Amino acid sequence: MTGGFSLISTLMRSIRQYRKLSILAPVLVTVEVAIETFIPFIMGNIIDKGLMKSNLDYTIHYGLLLLLMAIASLICGAGASWTAAHAGAGFATNLRHDLFYHIQEFSFANIDRFSGSSLVTRLTTDITNVQNAYQMIIRIAVRAPMMLIFSIIMAFNVSSQLASIFAILIPILTVILVVILHFGRPLFRKVFKRYDNLNRVVRENVRGIRVVKTYVRENEEINKFKTSSKGIADVFTKAQRIMSLNGPAMQLVINSSLLLLSWFGAKMIVGGTFQTGQLVSMYSYSNSILFSINILAMIFTQLSISQASGDRIVEVLNEQSTITNPNQPIEDVTDGSIEFQDVNYNFADSSHPILNHINLKINSGEVIGIIGETGSSKSTLVQLIPRLYDATHGKVLVAGHNVRHYDLKALRDNVAMVLQDSVLFSGTIAENLRWGNAEATDDQVIRAAKIAQADGFINEFDQGYDTYIEQGGNNVSGGQQQRLTIARALLKNPKILILDDSTSAVDTNTEQHIRQGLREDLPETTKIIISQRIVSIQDADQIIVMDHGQIQDIGTHDDLVKRNQMYREIYEYQQKAGDEN
Repeated sequence: MTGGFSLISTLMRSIRQYRKLSILAPVLVTVEVAIETFIPFIMGNIIDKGLMKSNLDYTIHYGLLLLLMAIASLICGAGASWTAAHAGAGFATNLRHDLFYHIQEFSFANIDRFSGSSLVTRLTTDITNVQNAYQMIIRIAVRAPMMLIFSIIMAFNVSSQLASIFAILIPILTVILVVILHFGRPLFRKVFKRYDNLNRVVRENVRGIRVVKTYVRENEEINKFKTSSKGIADVFTKAQRIMSLNGPAMQLVINSSLLLLSWFGAKMIVGGTFQTGQLVSMYSYSNSILFSINILAMIFTQLSISQASGDRIVEVLNEQSTITNPNQPIEDVTDGSIEFQDVNYNFADSSHPILNHINLKINSGEVIGIIGETGSSKSTLVQLIPRLYDATHGKVLVAGHNVRHYDLKALRDNVAMVLQDSVLFSGTIAENLRWGNAEATDDQVIRAAKIAQADGFINEFDQGYDTYIEQGGNNVSGGQQQRLTIARALLKNPKILILDDSTSAVDTNTEQHIRQGLREDLPETTKIIISQRIVSIQDADQIIVMDHGQIQDIGTHDDLVKRNQMYREIYEYQQKAGDEN
């Protein structure tokens, strides 16, 4: 868990332009409380010196003063509410901005550390909790202790004898509330892990709703949702059951104080050492003091919840990207040559390398195929080229320079990668394609689409390139998504193009046209194609066979069929399967 000072100092960086409002709110609250605590004292005097003595002038004079004080208190209270709300909302906006922008700097290794559902929870639920806590800190958390202090001062000013009752009751109530908080606070910390799980379930269901319906798994998904939701409800219920003891404890102490004040106050009035108006004032201060303590307990509860949220937010903000720009980066990638020099890679939480002693040299403009069983680390190998991951040992060179020496943007602009999952974003087809090059002309967009064999189906839509793509590309087929993502990558005009199993949903005839287009239109671009289908890579200049994170063999298709048993078995199996179809 983040240290308290570190947590506060990190979060305070997001206050920025709302600092003045954040200061003004507690100032207005302090003025409001000072006026409110003086009102019972004036009322007591009106009763004793005005009403009890039939002094109408005194009553009217101080009655008007009370009215003005009430108006002033109302204005200060409204001003405090407005400033606290705006400061809280602004702080949350800045914090959400800072968190989101920081996440954009993460490497794949950083993203692996936090699940997607957890990051969503931190950007939404956690920030909302911190926003509520911040508003509470600059308003209610100022009001409650100020009310407590001012009320105690005024109570002793009215009668030090009766005020001594609070010296006995306040410690008792404080001990009770501390015990309740001790058992309640840890439960709130558990809730957010349950929220992460709920977000994961919802996210998986929404993204895979078509698969759910295809396999008629609605009931199972509903049960998963119920289980996750019930997990949150169970912890919250247990926590609230404990925290609900605040009410009875508060009522016990309040009733005890009123009983004691009535008993001793009545005896003092009969003895002539106390007046009725003073007793009324003491009742008011009693309620203010004890309710302030209860509010403080509620504040501590909310802050406990918010501290858990704050810890989770600061954990992400303090996460440093494992991949950063060098001090004097190389800005120009001159060609598409690639070299791996004794490269190992292992995840941060594992000592076992998933890439082991990789040595490989690829000439600029070559077409390279990569094949291997699932889990042989094919994708991890190519993700080292644009520095989505960094090698833990050895060097990866592009155009003769270590990739660590390049400017990240320059490197990634020249290494276009089409990942296994074809991700499209809400917007038109043209807008999606221009992710590859925001300044691309219409002719360049169309040319890239033609190479990727996407122009044909795009023109079949009524709106053509202005056809709106739903979030996740749900209104186009899997093969269409893949061709659009290839076209998007081509618009970068890269020195290196990596296709990571990105034609798996495309028929072999269309895929052949894509490969032919890549050879003819991008002859100087190095092309790396990962595929499970040998037909997709058999015309490559070199084919890399991977097995358990190592390069088992390298050669042409004909060479590998002759000498490599694993490659030959895959080829013969796929040939047989093709003949049967």
